[in-house]
Amino acid sequence: MSTAVYAQNNNVVKPDVFQTGIKQSGVQVFDVRTLAEYSSGHLPHAMQADFTRDEEFNERIKYLNKEQPVYVYCLSGPRSNAAAKKMREAGFANVVELDGGLTAWKQAGLTVEGGANTPQLTLIDFTGKISEGDVLIYISADWCPPCQKMEPVVAAYLKANAGIKLLKVDGSKDTNVIKTLGATTLPTFILYKEGKEVWRKTGIVELN
Repeated sequence: MSTAVYAQNNNVVKPDVFQTGIKQSGVQVFDVRTLAEYSSGHLPHAMQADFTRDEEFNERIKYLNKEQPVYVYCLSGPRSNAAAKKMREAGFANVVELDGGLTAWKQAGLTVEGGANTPQLTLIDFTGKISEGDVLIYISADWCPPCQKMEPVVAAYLKANAGIKLLKVDGSKDTNVIKTLGATTLPTFILYKEGKEVWRKTGIVELN
C-alpha cells in the first residue's frame, strides 16, 4: 500500500486534503470533541475521546496504533491542535490535523454522519432479552477504541460458547439501560443466566 497521500508529521491540512487522507487504508480517524458533540454528527469511521477529560483521552489513545496515521479533528481546531501535540509527544509517528475543524469541513460542503434520533433499547425489551437463557451484555460504541479492539475477542468467545446469546447495548444512545446497569466504563461485559447477573468485567478482557 502506498502512503504517498498521507500528510507528514505536524501537518495541518485543509478539508479536501483531510478527506482524501481519511479514505486511505490504515488511517485512524479521531474525534476529540465531547460525546454530545460527536453524537450530533461526525466524520466516517471516527473514534472518539473527549480531550478535555484527561483520564478518558489518555486511556483511549492507548488503543490507537502509533505507527499508523491518525487524522484528528475537533469543532474549530484548538482542541485537535492540543491533542495532536500530546499524541506526538506520546510517540505517535504521524498525526494530521483538520484545519478549522468540523466547522471548516461543513463550510467546504462536505457531509458528516450520525445525528439521527434513533430509538433507545427500552428497559422492557432489555428485561425480556436477558431472561432468555445465557446472555452476554456487551456495552460498547463504534467510536470507542478499546471496544474496537474487543470485537474479535467477543466474536471468538461467542464461537466457543455457542449457547450464549449476545445483546449489544449502544454506549451512545441506550442511556436508560446503561444507567440501570450502573455501567460507567466502555466496554463493559455482563453475563446473565436466566435473568440474573453472574459476572461482570470492564475494559480489555482476554479469553481464558
